[in-house]
Amino acid sequence: MSAICNILNVVLPPLSLIILPIIMLPYIFFKLLIHGKNLVYKENMARKVVLITGAASGIGEQLAYEYARRGARLSLVDIRKENLVAVAEMARSLGSPDVIFIGADVSDAEESKRFVDETIDHFKQLDHLVNNAGITIPGLIEDCSDITKYSPIIDVNFWGAVHGTLHAIPHLKKSKGRIIVIASTCGWFPLPRTSFYNASKAALISFFETLRVELGWSIGITIVTPGFIKTELALKAYENTTCLRIIPMGSAFDCAKDIVKSACRGDMYVTNPSWVKVLFPFKVFYPELVDWVQQHIFGPLPNPACKKGNSKTD
Repeated sequence: MSAICNILNVVLPPLSLIILPIIMLPYIFFKLLIHGKNLVYKENMARKVVLITGAASGIGEQLAYEYARRGARLSLVDIRKENLVAVAEMARSLGSPDVIFIGADVSDAEESKRFVDETIDHFKQLDHLVNNAGITIPGLIEDCSDITKYSPIIDVNFWGAVHGTLHAIPHLKKSKGRIIVIASTCGWFPLPRTSFYNASKAALISFFETLRVELGWSIGITIVTPGFIKTELALKAYENTTCLRIIPMGSAFDCAKDIVKSACRGDMYVTNPSWVKVLFPFKVFYPELVDWVQQHIFGPLPNPACKKGNSKTD
């Protein structure tokens, strides 16, 4: 087997340089066909059922309003149930014919099953599941004296999405529905001082890309990688982590609009603000340069302002 690997090490790199240009034109043609189809076909969300976690604020709240404008029926979930009352009222005023709201902790497997079951009991169907709930705790790794304080990031951001998804899959298969995953640009372009948040979002991307392959065409999956969006989570991170303030923030309203539009088109990925996409080729082709620039922008030495802060939205 090692001999085969050695042969592949020699043969595949130059072979890929030949194959990549050959498949480029057919791939571009395929993408144009898909783009044309998406211009013609857009999923009509009128009276379809959308479950959104972390719906009390930020992107989740704006997603509720955007789906409401399209006439969808909504199941809104958040650990802060009292904050969902105003969101539900606004969603109804914007055009949603039926809205329920459920207080639940997405990191708890039983509570995740409960909010999916309550949604099905009320609406008898589920068409879109939006895994949006997330938290972050900024800080330098070397300053961490108790690693367990970061456990909630993985529990909410990763397991919170997995729990709800596993319970929703049978219902989404019946409706040939869609899963929308709010990951982050930090999942593929990690920023310093948000290491566990970056890791949770990278895990989300990898998990749902794998799930997309396993599910095939039975359920669509749209993976969202926002940059810094003006939300409660981002504002607290800015307040407590001054080294991140050089990053411009996008609009939660615009981000939600892009997400719903892309989901209804059946897109595999969406990034907002769109300028963030230009970072990807730099990360792939010039990783040393990216590391060097980040070290000089954010500073290699510990920043006292980066040692505190717990930003949360669920």
